[in-house]
Amino acid sequence: MAPSATLPCDDAGRELPHVAIFPFMARGHTIPLTHLAHLLLRRRLATVTFFTTPGNAAFVRAALPDGVDVVELPFPDGDGHASQGAENVEGVASASSFAAFAEATSALRPHFEEALAAMRPPATLLVADAFLYWTGESVTALGIPRVSFLGTSAFAHVMREAFVRDKPGCGPLLCDATAGATDTYTVPEFPHVQFLLADIPPLPLPAIVLDAKMGMAVAGSRGVIMNTFHHLESSYIDHWDRHVGPRAWPIGPLCLARQPSSTVVDEVHNAKPSWLRWLDEKAAAGQSVLFVALGTLLAVSDEQLKEVARGLEDAQVNFLWAVRSDDSADLGSGFHERVQGRGMVTGGWVDQPAILQHDCVRGFLSHCGWNSVLESVCAGVPLAVWPMAFDQPLNAKLVVDELKVGVRVRSAGGLVKGEEVSRAVREIMLGETRGSAVKNAAVLAGQAHHAMSAGGSSWKKVEEMISVLCGQPTDNPSKAHVGGK
Repeated sequence: MAPSATLPCDDAGRELPHVAIFPFMARGHTIPLTHLAHLLLRRRLATVTFFTTPGNAAFVRAALPDGVDVVELPFPDGDGHASQGAENVEGVASASSFAAFAEATSALRPHFEEALAAMRPPATLLVADAFLYWTGESVTALGIPRVSFLGTSAFAHVMREAFVRDKPGCGPLLCDATAGATDTYTVPEFPHVQFLLADIPPLPLPAIVLDAKMGMAVAGSRGVIMNTFHHLESSYIDHWDRHVGPRAWPIGPLCLARQPSSTVVDEVHNAKPSWLRWLDEKAAAGQSVLFVALGTLLAVSDEQLKEVARGLEDAQVNFLWAVRSDDSADLGSGFHERVQGRGMVTGGWVDQPAILQHDCVRGFLSHCGWNSVLESVCAGVPLAVWPMAFDQPLNAKLVVDELKVGVRVRSAGGLVKGEEVSRAVREIMLGETRGSAVKNAAVLAGQAHHAMSAGGSSWKKVEEMISVLCGQPTDNPSKAHVGGK
């Protein structure tokens, strides 16, 4: 961050804005913002400084392009670190601890403010995850505009606004404990959207408090970056701009912003990873494969893993299953031997976009995290969705009912039996739903790539965002305007 003799300039000789990016400490929140850094540098829209913590720095540096400064903010020692030493949510014990971890990040504030004030050239704009609500006060004191990053779908954010406002299933004081499993809530602004009350994600008290702080911080920002694109969620983006605000900047899918490498190489063995070699063999044999990944944030119980294994075995389809590195390897006696040649289980982090883009991968059994949905849409791969927590049930409704690119794993919130896993897998790989889901996914994939290509909606929006928020003129200033609230 030291001053440079020659400051970076755009093609017209103007000094580039200096954008500071600060993601929430979760891989699913960090990865899209590393993709944004790729986009800003490749298009010469801005220089970038990226904030993280020491425990996340290696992952962040590996994901960023050359030319991005990385600033490490240490968590202070002592009881103020409410996450028991964890520096990202993947190290937090449970979903119930999520709000406590988010609140604990405020301990980074003194170091953050010091580092932000020392940036040279000075920061022109801060892009901060909405979970880091406290950064709003930090930048106000320094006179730096801030835009919030919302890491899930526009649909999910609009629905959550409606839930907070209408409190479905609740009386004036307490939620109605007598609400039945078939009771529904219809979203007034979107009467075609109905939810079973049981499917509306509940908010425990700590999450309600956090949600209120985040809402105030978002409202005080200069806009929200949404990792989506206009054709995917136009009615919900427009509703946000007209009735919620502040202005949305739909500049995704950001997973398309990072240029893919020509080959995927295992850095340890300097060769193709075993899962890629296995997929290549299936492609050469003309066989299709189901990819299975249930997220990195929450651990799946041993009992549930065994049911997933039983369902995959009974479904009689080829599958590649990526499990968390700390998940139990006990998937049932004899499972690996019985599926040998047809199924492969791999532990730890894998290149999910590369897997979904592989020629032989024709379906995706997913927890329905938003990054996974976007990566599957961009690859034109239909989904069997199994939401477990957070925004995932809302994303699943969008995928199945609105976009019509998937089927739902039916779950009542408890153990999902192998028979249901098998049913959903066979439906998306072999069933009647597959034909229309594949066709719809192919259309959306084309629209996603067009949105991120020169002249596409997201291509234009990111340029407009920098122009409006950083005071940087565009080639056609008449197209730069401020809308929404």
